[in-house]
Parts: sequence; structure tokens; C-alpha cells
Amino acid sequence: MTASLAKAKCVMVLGTTSGAGKSWLTTALCRWYARQGLKVAPFKAQNMSNNARVVATPAGGYGEIGSAQYFQALAARAVPDVRMNPLLLKPEADTRSQVVLLGEVSPALTALPWRGRSARVWPQIAAALDELRAENDVVVIEGAGSPAEMNLHASDVVNMRVARHADARCLLVTDIDRGGAFAHLYGTWALLPSDEQTLIRGFVLNKFRGDAALLEPGPQMLENLTGVPTVATLPMWWQHGLPEEDGVFDDRTRAAGAVSKTIAVIAYPRISNLDEFQPLKNVPGVRLVWARTPADCAGADWIVLPGSKATRADLDWLRTQGLDRAVLAHSAQGGAVLGICGGLQMLGEALIDTHGIEPMEPGKAPGLGLLRLVTAFDPVKTVRHTRTRFSGLAGPWAALSGADAAGYEIHHGQTDQHAVTGTQGDMVRAVLPDGLGWQNEAGNVLGVYLHGLFEDPRVLHALFGASAPTLNSVFDGLADFIEKHVEPGVLDALIRKN
Repeated sequence: MTASLAKAKCVMVLGTTSGAGKSWLTTALCRWYARQGLKVAPFKAQNMSNNARVVATPAGGYGEIGSAQYFQALAARAVPDVRMNPLLLKPEADTRSQVVLLGEVSPALTALPWRGRSARVWPQIAAALDELRAENDVVVIEGAGSPAEMNLHASDVVNMRVARHADARCLLVTDIDRGGAFAHLYGTWALLPSDEQTLIRGFVLNKFRGDAALLEPGPQMLENLTGVPTVATLPMWWQHGLPEEDGVFDDRTRAAGAVSKTIAVIAYPRISNLDEFQPLKNVPGVRLVWARTPADCAGADWIVLPGSKATRADLDWLRTQGLDRAVLAHSAQGGAVLGICGGLQMLGEALIDTHGIEPMEPGKAPGLGLLRLVTAFDPVKTVRHTRTRFSGLAGPWAALSGADAAGYEIHHGQTDQHAVTGTQGDMVRAVLPDGLGWQNEAGNVLGVYLHGLFEDPRVLHALFGASAPTLNSVFDGLADFIEKHVEPGVLDALIRKN
């Protein structure tokens, strides 16, 4: 199969709702087309997520894109870059998001009303897509939410405007497990203008449980109404291994095999980069719990304070829930505590935001006081890949001593020892260079700025003596799955000249 075109063919995955399966299916398609010997790139014009990854910029520096597009690029066997997700919105509060354009924070766009951004960002979005089309055989595009939101259609820069610009062949996916799947598919199609309806080439039923014969005659009746065939019925698949997207995480707390270690991750409202915990779900004997109440922390071996897009606000929430007391009690009993990025900042003595970087009034807030550190928020954002090595650790983290680790940094905060530490004894020690990691004297509390630790096989092996499935095996599994369940010839036809 070939696609020798001046511009790449574009296949687009749209959804009837958020959470229908767009990201998952887009990733699977990226790997499937790459396995046909094609040069493939993913694209999502606008993503709203606090799950972000560090990737290359055209100027040779580093920028941010949504984690889903990062994984899609790896599935496509492509080098991730900022053009694959030119606009990233990182929610900081219910009515405010930090705007990242082509990998860099844009204060001007952040200050604009939602609808006021479209005209400003569309030229960059279109240019990024055109560049990817010129460099590849196939571009697999992911939509956002639903393409039939009538109140947003005029200012759309992520769904049908992209589909029209790219003349994309679109699949519309729905979550049949929610119920009402045929109504969702028909209603979404019916609300589109006729020229956009013609871009819909197939319906996909996702997360199906039961006897597929019971769906009849629904698919044929839907095709009679719309002219669009149902090209796939994808069975429910809980443990495909791909990290969850858009801040939606799996609340189930099953472990692979008998439970030997329970890890409670505090799930505050603006949690960020939660996808980095996916490998822990796949480690035999590890039970991962998303903790929103003190009761969720009961019996945990580790408590993890993850990253946050609004550290001070999430720290306030943690206190309101009584989770601060749970963390402090766990630490006092010698329990292992790990803070990552925003979580590291919370573990310190104080957080100082004189520049109004976070969505609260500028000022100073007390931390949990488990590490004698102070964090000051800086207007300049640190965004980079990092390779480093742990020095001598004690306590439950001793297995990391001397271990090499690779990950990424995304933070405004700059953290250092509290000024009185020197006069009161060495109550905190650096365990990573350049202020990247700190441990308390007792050895049970560890704070690091490095995201992605559990994605490093060396770290997993040091801590658990085990490994998790590689991303490549996950991507191949996704491609195998859709190859089995999509009607024969459909994926080829989507990129065929016609």
C-alpha cells in the first residue's frame, strides 16, 4: 500500500462526546498506518489538558504538547514536535487556562476571551497542519469533544474547520457502554452542515460488551438514514496499557496479581501529568489508588503528591479535604511520601508567588513542612528533557541510590533549601543535582522535579524489581486490535485516492 501524494492523506477521528475513545483510536491508527510502511504524523489542533510532554520546537529548543499527541507520535514512529499539537490549553481554574501556542506560553492569548482566540490562532494551526502534510504520507488527526456543538461551530479551530481544511476522511466514534450510541451518532451527523456530513466515512462503536448480534438491525437502519456505514464494533478493553487522556483517570484499583504494595496518588482538582503513573498499573503486585479523601490513603505503603497546574489552589483543596493530616500522619509513622514537581513544592515550608503566576492573589502560602524547602514562582517556565543520577538515598527510597534516570521538567517554581536549615542542622539533603531532588533526614520523604520516573525501566527495576510493558508493545497491541475489529479494507480505503 502506498500514498505517493504531494500532500498527505488525512484521516480524522471525531467523537460524539469527550471520552468516546478518540485519543485511543487515533493512537492505534498511527501505529497501524506506520506498520504499512508509510510516513505518519499525528495532529490535534487544540488540546485542553494538564497532561503535557516536552518536545522539540522548530527553533531547536523545547516546548510543550499534550501527552496524547506525544504518545501518538511515538506510535507513528515519528519524532514528536510542537506542530503536532499547536494549541494547548492547560486549565488553572474553572474559568481560566494557560495558553501554550507552538510549545510556548502566550500571556497575550491567555488573557483573551475563549472566542477571541480563534482568529488569532487559526493561521498557526493551519500552517502547522500544512507543514506536516507536506512531510508525510498520512496525517492522523484527532478532534476534540463533539464536532456538533452548535454554540462553538462559528469559532471552531479543532473539529470540522480542520476537517474541511485537510479534506479529511472522518471516523465518528461513540462510547456504546454509556447507552444511546445510535442516537449519539445520528444526532451528531444530523447537526452537521451537509458539506461536513459528506466527510464522515464511517461510524465506530467503542467499548461494546455482549453479543454483537444484538446490535442488529441498528447499524443498517443508521446507514439507511445517513448513508454512513458502521465500520467497526470495538469490544471493551480495560487494560490496553495506554495512559488515560484529558485528566480522566481509571478509578478502578485492581492490581496485577496478589497485592504487595499499595500506592495512593492524591487526585487534586488540577492534577497534571497523571499519565506518568500508567506503568505502575502494569507492575505485578502494585495497587494504584486515586485518593480524594483521607480514607483513600488508609493502608497505603506510599502516598504520592503528583504534579499540579495550580499548586497553591490544590494545596488549599488538600487541606480542606483533610488530606494534609493524612499525609503528615503517614510520614510521622515512617511511611514513604513522594512529591513530584508541584507535589515537591507542597512538601516544602513555603510557596512564594510575587508575580501572580498561579491563579490566586500574589503572595506567600505555607507548605506541608515535610521538607525544609522554599519555592518561588518565576515568570520564566522551565521546559526541558533531563538525564540525571540519584546520589545516596536512605529509607524506602534507598534502592534508587546510584540509579540513572531520565525524564522531563515543566515548572515555574524554583526550589531551594530554607534559609534557617544551616543553623538547625542538615534537615534536608539534595539527592539529585541542580535542585531537582531532595530528601528529609529520616529518609522517608522524597521530592523531585523530574516527571516520568516510572516510565524509566531502570527506576521501575530498582524500586520494584519488575518491568512494565514497553510502549512499543502497547502500540502494536492497539494496531492489532483495530486490525481485528475494523471491517476489512476500510483503513486502506480512507487514504486511497478517490
